[in-house]
Parts: sequence; structure tokens; C-alpha cells
Amino acid sequence: MGDYDELVARVPRGQFIGGRFVETEATFGVRNPATGEVLAEVSDASEAHAAQAMDAACAAGASWAATAPRERAEILRRSFELIVERSDDFAALMTLEMGKPLAEAYGEVAYGAEFLRWFSEEACRIDGRWTIAPAGGNRLLTMKQPVGPVYAITPWNFPLAMGTRKIGPALAAGCTVVIKPAALTPLTMLALMQVFADAGVPDGVVNCIVTSRSRQVSEPILTDPRLRKLTFTGSTVVGQALLRQAADSVLRTSMELGGNAPFLVLADADVDAAVAGAMPAKFRNNGEACTAANRFYVHREVADEFTTKLVTAVEKLVVGPGMDAGVTLGPLIDEPSLAKVDELVADAVEQGARVLTGGARIEGPGHFYAPTVLADVPRTARLLKEEIFGPVAPIVVVDSDDEAVRLANDTEFGLMAYVFSRDIGRAIAAVERIDSGMVGLNTGLVSNPAAPFGGVKQSGLGREGSHEGLEEYLEIKYVGIPL
Repeated sequence: MGDYDELVARVPRGQFIGGRFVETEATFGVRNPATGEVLAEVSDASEAHAAQAMDAACAAGASWAATAPRERAEILRRSFELIVERSDDFAALMTLEMGKPLAEAYGEVAYGAEFLRWFSEEACRIDGRWTIAPAGGNRLLTMKQPVGPVYAITPWNFPLAMGTRKIGPALAAGCTVVIKPAALTPLTMLALMQVFADAGVPDGVVNCIVTSRSRQVSEPILTDPRLRKLTFTGSTVVGQALLRQAADSVLRTSMELGGNAPFLVLADADVDAAVAGAMPAKFRNNGEACTAANRFYVHREVADEFTTKLVTAVEKLVVGPGMDAGVTLGPLIDEPSLAKVDELVADAVEQGARVLTGGARIEGPGHFYAPTVLADVPRTARLLKEEIFGPVAPIVVVDSDDEAVRLANDTEFGLMAYVFSRDIGRAIAAVERIDSGMVGLNTGLVSNPAAPFGGVKQSGLGREGSHEGLEEYLEIKYVGIPL
């Protein structure tokens, strides 16, 4: 690790509870997916630590809810500025513990910090209504208040942005938070806790528990009657289990779950633009994104040109450790993830798919898979039904827009979709029929803190980012006033 030993050594290792870092006897190792080596040993929370974190959040709740919106906004703004100041550290930490190329890590730093700036501005825009009852006489007053203590569970693939996307609106609304990052990538979140402490977030308003036993350690929080909201980003299977548990307490929930994004290239598409859009849509973040293009439906009239140009672009990707100069595709997060990608490609090939480039693991150390393009993919292949979460682009040729839309909707997921067409009318006709919470029209990148992020069907509930993201942390109270 060399020059980065000192950086990793500066990251706090303890649970962040009530404004201080608490060390524990139990620890677990955080590994670099590019080498398999242990980066750091971090504190491993127990159920008691989770209960303490919940106590701290509840103790701070009333005073934080009563804090002036402008003061909450200024604290969030200072947090944004500190992340920007520490961009080098955050980018390096994310690359070391998650594997994404360093240039992409800097992109996530900017994206993640922006949620704090955006919601610092939204904190002063929480409004209500004053109306006259239709029959006259009475007045109807509605006000919005913080929902209360929040439990936030974040994934490993965007270690900073998934945290700020939940903490930002919660704090802006006046809620307190207990957050639990993924055990694979806790260092970035612990560094973020130091930012909040340095920015002046009051003790107990944000708390962080880090654990290798997520289900058991979450139990005291999820069963605490004081908890008011659960927000989770991760797999649909885990999200479904959390929703069942949340039902017992009738918790407010926000769920950003799995994806199976279709990428439609219509007959009139600008092929060069479609290929340019396909590269980030598929290969950004090593393909490990819920918004990643998972299925390419390409019209027969442009299929050969699109396929040839995509292969050419994919073969220019440079695979290696994300910290190395010039690398554009890093390792997958761990061995099980690598094995799943290998298994899905093997299944498609066994059913008749052709490997045009890639299609195999790259010998270690580290968890590398060659960037892959598959042609003649049979519609029974598992990778058209399951989230790949790796650098594999399966191409299916279609003969009409109707067929492309029908196949795009043939999934239980509905998070993200992409459509490429020169004809705006034709494109909108396709967009309107696709069952998806988000669509990229002639672009492979759509995530923006000012836009509502979320899906339909089994891809989740609620929205993150934008003004809608703030509403997820607010309750409406109605007051009837007779005059």
C-alpha cells in the first residue's frame, strides 16, 4: 500500500456514538479488492453498541428538530466544504477499499458532497399550507415536521454518496440518524463521521455503527419503538426482509433496491452516441451499480455497427488496481461477486452466446474480470434476468420498438433504463411505456442530487435526492382552526 499507509492509519476505527469514536475489543479486517490484502482492522459493533447509538440519536432528537433551519443548513454546508477540502483522502480511501478507478472515486467525492450542499439549501424550504375550508369558516393549517430517528443502511459500491444521500435530507429535515455502512467498505463512512464532527454536528445527531454481523446488530434498532424511519440501499432480497420487519412497527421506509436496466438502441439512433453512452452506463464503477445497463436491446438495422463499435471501445479499457495511473476498470469487490459474474457468463455461453471480447477472469491477486461483450445472447440466459453487477454487456437483437419495450419491461425490476433515438417523438413514446423510475434519454449518466432517484416494482419505494428526497423525512400535521 506504500504511500497510503498513513492515510488509512488516520481514519478512525471505532463506532461513532454520541459524538465520539468508541473502540471495541472485537474487530474485523477490511480488504483491498485489488490485492486481497487487509487494509485495516476496524471496530466490530455488538448489539449493545447499536442500542447505545439509538439512545444517542433519540436523546439528540428534540433539540435538533428545534434547531433553526438556517443553522442546520450552515452545518450541512460546512460538511460539504470539508469533504471538498479532503477530496484526495476520500477518493483514495474509496479506491483502496472498494476498487473503483481513482478518477471515478474523485467523481463520487464531488457527487456525494453535492448532496450535502443541495440539502443545505433545501433545509430552509420546508413549507406548509394555510387554506379556507370549502364550506367557509374553518381554517386548515398543515405543517411539516421531522419524522424522527432514522436508521440508514448503505451498500459498499458507493461508500460516500449513499451515505450523504441519506444523511443530508435527514439532517435538513431535523431528523437524527444511526447509519450502518457495509462491512466491506466502512473506512469512507468513518472518515465522513469525522467530517460531521469537525463541521459542528451536535453530539448524537449522526451516529455510525460498523459491524460484520449486520442482521443481529441491526435488531435492537429495528425493534426499538422510538425508531420512525428505515432507509436502505441494497439487494431486493434484503430489502424485502427489512420491509417485513418494518411492518411490525409500521415504519416509514425508503428502499432503493436491485436493478436490471435495459439499454435500448432504436433503429434511428446515433450509433456513436449510443456507444459513448453505453460505456459509462455499463462499465462505470466496474459495472457494480444498480443503475448499470444490464441488457442491451439493439435494433437489427444498427446491431452490427453498434456491436462492432462497442467491442472496439471496450477493448480500450485498461484493467488494473484503481490506484494505478491510466486504469479505467478496477477489480470486483470480492471473490463471491467475481464467481457470480463468471457463472452468469458461462450460463449464457452454454446456451449459445458468443464471446466477442473478454469472457474470463483475470488471474490475481485481486478480483478482476475482463470487460466482456456477448452477442447472440439467448433470451433464457440468466444474465438477462439477474443483476450482473460486473463488466459484462449482453446484446440482444430486436426487430421493432415494440419488441424492445416489451423485453425491457419483462422483469420484476424497474429502477433505470436507457433509450437512444434521434427522433424525440419516437424516443418519448418508448420512454413513456417503459416501467422504470428513471430513464436516460440519449445519455448513459443521469444521477444528479437535484433529481429524484428511485425505482418502481421490486426496485424500491420512495425517492432520494431532489426536493422529493427531503419529503421522505417529513411528516404532515394538519391543524383545524374554527373561526
